[in-house]
Amino acid sequence: MNTTAIYAGSFDPITRGHEDVIRRSLEFVDRLVVAAATNSQKAALFSMDERLELMRLTTSEYDRVEVQQFDGLLVDFASRLGASLIIRGLRAVSDFEYEFQMALMNRHMSEDLETVFMVPSVETTYISSSVVREVARHGGSLEGLVHPAVADALARKFGHPVPTRG
Repeated sequence: MNTTAIYAGSFDPITRGHEDVIRRSLEFVDRLVVAAATNSQKAALFSMDERLELMRLTTSEYDRVEVQQFDGLLVDFASRLGASLIIRGLRAVSDFEYEFQMALMNRHMSEDLETVFMVPSVETTYISSSVVREVARHGGSLEGLVHPAVADALARKFGHPVPTRG
């Protein structure tokens, strides 16, 4: 039986923390769909096309990862893909209440869809897209926080010199 999981988020931008969850998810799923959600409550820094491209560049080494976008309910998207798992990352206790509530609602709407919560590696616990955007906005170093392609895109977005690599 092939297991398809969805790791959904805004990925604005995708970070090393997201990459950590993706890599570790592949240890127990056959196919992972990393899905960028349209979130009407957040003003995105990157367009959907930009986010998808950065996600593809960041995950290109994994042949079992697909990058897609979706709009609407995650349970409906999961049903269309034949997914049985939703992967969610929990960085802090403050994430848990919202994520738990969403997992229960998803189970209410689709009892065959399970949610798996993953804690990040110690090295990536402090990384979030919002923190990365703030560091980038002020021209700080993004080394170790994001893939080099994402660092370049952030530098261009905020009008900073694109970092050179040795």
